[in-house]
Amino acid sequence: MLWWLSYVALGLFTGFFAGMLGIGGGLVMVPALTMMFASQAGFPPTEVLHLALGTAMAAILFTSLASLRAHHQHGAVLWKIVAQITPGILVGTLLGTLFAASIPAKPLAVFFTAFVCCVAVQMILNLKPKAARELPGAGGVFAVGSGIGAVSALVAIGGGALTVPFLTWCNVRVQHAIGTSAAVGFPIALGGSLGYIFNGWGHAELPPWSLGYVYLPALIWLVPASMLTAPLGARLAHRLPVATLKRVFAGVLILLAAKMLWGLFVGKG
Repeated sequence: MLWWLSYVALGLFTGFFAGMLGIGGGLVMVPALTMMFASQAGFPPTEVLHLALGTAMAAILFTSLASLRAHHQHGAVLWKIVAQITPGILVGTLLGTLFAASIPAKPLAVFFTAFVCCVAVQMILNLKPKAARELPGAGGVFAVGSGIGAVSALVAIGGGALTVPFLTWCNVRVQHAIGTSAAVGFPIALGGSLGYIFNGWGHAELPPWSLGYVYLPALIWLVPASMLTAPLGARLAHRLPVATLKRVFAGVLILLAAKMLWGLFVGKG
């Protein structure tokens, strides 16, 4: 019963860094939840990663609403782009969750770890794409949205690591790219959550209080904790050495993903 303390601690940690660095908590929540679930009785080893992905995506559903509202109040959301990209996002997330549910945990963990390493390298080197073109037409935006949605569902992120670089590359101002990405995070989280619920529905081996691949006891502690510390992280963003913290955070991401991978391939750890 004391696992709720771990969920609260994880929510506080992810909310703080999400608010400070503008990074979705899924990259931290997934490996941490995978290890927590693997250490608890009643969780099938073959499904702990899928449960972690679904639970993290459901948590992002709530935090993305707060982020969307804040950016909208500052006039940073380009709603026309949100409307254009959302159909592709929803298709991509639903297909991504279907694919994630159909493959074993180990290959999925390898893909997740590779993605985390790419994000970490980008953070350490502070790589940013240069504006090089305009937004593509409706078909192109739909295709890009589908790709962003699929990858986001596979690794349980709000899509900022993909949407912001794409919009910046397409000559969208950074402030608008970040705000629009925050708004796009909601349909990503919505489609991803529904997909993980649907694909895990009726699975006989899942623990009690699971809604498909969403583990509700973890969700109800993660969400309020993360929303509590996110504003604090945002306020401290201009007072602390963010560039240094990004590098430290990138190292933590890599270590967490590596530990998760080790646990899934070698055993519980």
